[in-house]
Parts: sequence; C-alpha cells; structure tokens
Amino acid sequence: MSDTPLDTSKRTWLIASGCAGAAGAAFTAVPFVSSFQPSERAKAAGAPVEVDIGALKPGEKVTVEWRGKPVWIVRRTPEQLASLKKTDSEVADPDSDRKAFPTPEYAKNEWRSIKPEFWVGVGICTHLGCSPTDKFQPGPQPSLPDDWQGGFLCPCHGSTFDMAGRVFKNKPAPDNLEVPPHMYLSDTRLIIGEDKNNKA
Repeated sequence: MSDTPLDTSKRTWLIASGCAGAAGAAFTAVPFVSSFQPSERAKAAGAPVEVDIGALKPGEKVTVEWRGKPVWIVRRTPEQLASLKKTDSEVADPDSDRKAFPTPEYAKNEWRSIKPEFWVGVGICTHLGCSPTDKFQPGPQPSLPDDWQGGFLCPCHGSTFDMAGRVFKNKPAPDNLEVPPHMYLSDTRLIIGEDKNNKA
C-alpha cells in the first residue's frame, strides 16, 4: 500500500550507498595493495646502470643517473691525461687516501680509473652537494687560476677539481669527487653500480 514507495526509495538509497562504499573501498585498496610493490623508479634507483661508451669522443662527457645521482663518464684526451701530473702537487688528496668517500682499489692510481682514457665519477661536490660544471678548456678563465689545466668548477662555493675529480688544496670541498663501483663488460660497454668484487 502506502509503504511500497517508501520501501522502494529505501532500497534505492541502500543500493546507491553500497555501490558508493564499494567504489570508495576499491579506490582505497588499489593504492594500498600496489604500495607493496616497489615502483619502477625505485627499482631503477638502486639497480646497476649499463652504458654504451662506444660513441664517446675524446674530450666529451656523458651523464647517466645511478641511485638518483648524476654519474659522469669523461673520455679524456692525451693532453688532459698529461695535465694530471701537473696538478699532482696542487691537489689535496693526490692518492685518494681519504676515507669519507673511499675510492675503489682499482681506481687508486694517477688517473683514478680502470682505463686511463675514461674517468667515471659522481658529479656531486663533496662540500654541500652542488653539481660542478665542466671547465675542460685550459688557461685563464673567470673564477679559475691563470695556470688552469682543465677540470671542474663548483659554482656554489668555488671548489675546483682536476680532470680526475681530485679537489685542489684550500678549497671548501673536503674530498675528491666520488668514484662509484663500476666495471667494463667490453671495450664499449660499462656497468655502474657493480664491480667484480661486489654489487653496490
């Protein structure tokens, strides 16, 4: 009788409320369940990075991302390699002995690299985390000494690094640029974040 329209409207209201509640629960559950799986970005952040360096010409640099950090691969010219002997007496830690950013044993040499031609380093200043800029051209330039041999200049506080990422004396940066774990898979392929002894 007169109860039928009321029952129908109650039923409609209950169905609509139930559907809205179920939809809300689904929207809430999906992000919650998917949060158990690491994102692609999170997976990539810790994974080793493989780089093809076959096209890199002498004097050029390529930047890749590893663990959220810029990693530089520089193919040094014979002149840039020769400049390292000239800067030996001017850098604060020529043999990379300081322990704050330990240098892998295979990079504890005058080139700070496995192969003299290629230098692999993290492009973050060891002072306050700015990213240095390339100053590969030797000679006098603004903010650089007249006998500049080429390297990197941190624009934030003026720290300078040679072509092996070694910090010059009396600069704010306390250490050389970090050399990440890396190894060669072939003459033209490099993997960053892994070496023969361990995975970083």
